[in-house]
Amino acid sequence: MVVFDEFIRWAADFCLAGALLGCLYTGAASVLTLRFGRTPHHQNAEPRAVTVLVPLCGDEPGLEARLRALCAQDYAAPVQILCTSRDADDPAIAVVEKLAADLPQADLEWQTDPRLHGRNLKMSNLMNVLPRARHDVLVMIDSDIMVGPDHLARVVGELQHPNIGAVTCLYTGIPDGGLWARLSAKSTNLHFLPGVIVGLRARLAQPCFGSTIALTRATLERIGGLKPFVDHLWDDYAIGQAVRAAGLEVRVSALTVGHVCVESTGRQFFSYQLRNARTIGGIDPLGYLGAVITHPFALGLLAVLLGAGQSAVALTGLALVSRMALGACVTRRFGVPVSYWLLPLHDLAAFAVYFMSFFGASVIWRGHRYRVQQDGTLAQASP
Repeated sequence: MVVFDEFIRWAADFCLAGALLGCLYTGAASVLTLRFGRTPHHQNAEPRAVTVLVPLCGDEPGLEARLRALCAQDYAAPVQILCTSRDADDPAIAVVEKLAADLPQADLEWQTDPRLHGRNLKMSNLMNVLPRARHDVLVMIDSDIMVGPDHLARVVGELQHPNIGAVTCLYTGIPDGGLWARLSAKSTNLHFLPGVIVGLRARLAQPCFGSTIALTRATLERIGGLKPFVDHLWDDYAIGQAVRAAGLEVRVSALTVGHVCVESTGRQFFSYQLRNARTIGGIDPLGYLGAVITHPFALGLLAVLLGAGQSAVALTGLALVSRMALGACVTRRFGVPVSYWLLPLHDLAAFAVYFMSFFGASVIWRGHRYRVQQDGTLAQASP
């Protein structure tokens, strides 16, 4: 019994210390979020012809609007948009066909090809369509990403800076649905986004995101094409690491895009969040372990439940206020709305995902379950 009491006291003290550090971290993240992108990289470069590669899979809400935004770029050079799917009956292809009929002036093409090159279905899709790319500047964009009209002009301009091998973009969460979609977007905006910004400023993060990867055909050939990434869970990060290993820089643009969140059930929410969590944990295990301090509200509440007293209650309140302040900073810098009443629920759900991510190594991705191996490759796929 004495040992148990000692353990409870130790756990309460640990949660209190983590909550305090978390409040300090959240304050720093708030300041850095406000400062992000204040000095964007300007590149007065001639527009270059671009091929945009968009892998598709299934009937995604809002897909037509996102593809339409790609077709409506304010860009002074040719833009070829290549959409690709494995399934000839994929409803996403019908969306592309309809949009091509509505916008005959757009260079919008599509193909279906069932060939598999590895367990990462997105990489197989991109490998299948890559031979049809007519231009030497390639921009890979996930199908759930919404871009602004200056997207290609900005990222292709930055790509032409000396020693830049690839350009990628941070993203905010845009909910398209009810409670679970809003919680998913909040997770992007209040955990992922500030975490990357802090990591960049501290020179601890080397990100590359599927939201946008712009690179030249020569750079892609230099890193061995897409073949080395066909079994990777974190294919986008692996591409960035390969570009860096080739002696080139991966630039994180000051431009941000929107990731549309469409989770409609708790199962979809936790499945998606667990995949993200295990991806981040696989890339940087020690950093992910230390990320416990990014959950100060949950840690403070745990300290209260463990009997830490009035100091824990006060710290929990401070943690909630600091998280709200971070939300206000994200809103001010990126223009995304924050539902403050949802914040406590989100923070508890996010902490539950963080805790669960340490137990197991499986993820669900596009309807398939995979086991993630230590090197980040996928194994044992099943429907």
